[in-house]
Amino acid sequence: MHLREYQEEQEEKILSKHATLSKNSKGREKEEAHCDMRTVFQRDRDRILHSKSFRRLKHKTQVFISPHGDHYRTRLTHTLEVAQIGRSIARALRLNEDLTEAIALGHDLGHTPFGHAGEDAIDSINPKGFKHYEQSLRVVEKVEKGKGLNLTVEVRDGILNHPTAGNPSTMEGKIVRIADKIAYINHDIDDAVRGKILEEKDLPLEYREVLGFSSGERINKIIHNIVENSFEKDDIIMDKKFTEAVKGLRKYMFKNVYIDSIAKEHESKAKRMLVELYKYFINNTEKLPLEYQLMLKKESKNRVV
Repeated sequence: MHLREYQEEQEEKILSKHATLSKNSKGREKEEAHCDMRTVFQRDRDRILHSKSFRRLKHKTQVFISPHGDHYRTRLTHTLEVAQIGRSIARALRLNEDLTEAIALGHDLGHTPFGHAGEDAIDSINPKGFKHYEQSLRVVEKVEKGKGLNLTVEVRDGILNHPTAGNPSTMEGKIVRIADKIAYINHDIDDAVRGKILEEKDLPLEYREVLGFSSGERINKIIHNIVENSFEKDDIIMDKKFTEAVKGLRKYMFKNVYIDSIAKEHESKAKRMLVELYKYFINNTEKLPLEYQLMLKKESKNRVV
């Protein structure tokens, strides 16, 4: 018996009936021989981790567009925090940790520089619009290596459906959708405190009393609440009190940090930079990197740029 087959056998014995078993994956777009050591979701995780797009996340900023110091989150550290939170939930619920981790590591591969400011800029100028989760899927299906990473159906579904409005087809995808929010709300508070935009005591007391009085405490309590309310169920949920508190805290962050705060002082400059680069490459496609010039043979100019 190969090690992969042994792991698949163990999954069947240990995991919940709601888990996605590696051996039951719907497969890849292009069929491949199985690895003798790794399950299909472990292979997907490794492909994402070793991709250029994953390495690029280290210089893509989150809320602070041009932070001074090494302690502010980037898109890469955000991704790692989502993966950690996701795996904690998956393990407690006896769901597939490897699938959860693969989706988490890939969920933001298509995000723009400068966070949602960059996304808004490209969305405004591209005739067909731009959504980072659609681009993340495009990265793993087409852009990486010029032919995509040939990931499983389950991982691609989780990447595409990680936004709030998404509807993942697996429990593991649902975990990543909620882990993403847990991570960014709490680490954005931490960064905002470090950047002197707000203090912990400024957060509404009604939400802190429910969720906790520090980022670490909030993450811990939210994870516990999810596990308690989702155990042996076919959905990933919090109770009503926690759900309302998380929504309220998210709304507070939009009002006080994500829109018109010190963190956004360079936003107009960032947007202008991306718009001008877009216009330049539309008019000078010969200046595109060679791998993208080759894409022009089968993709529209706007999409390639």
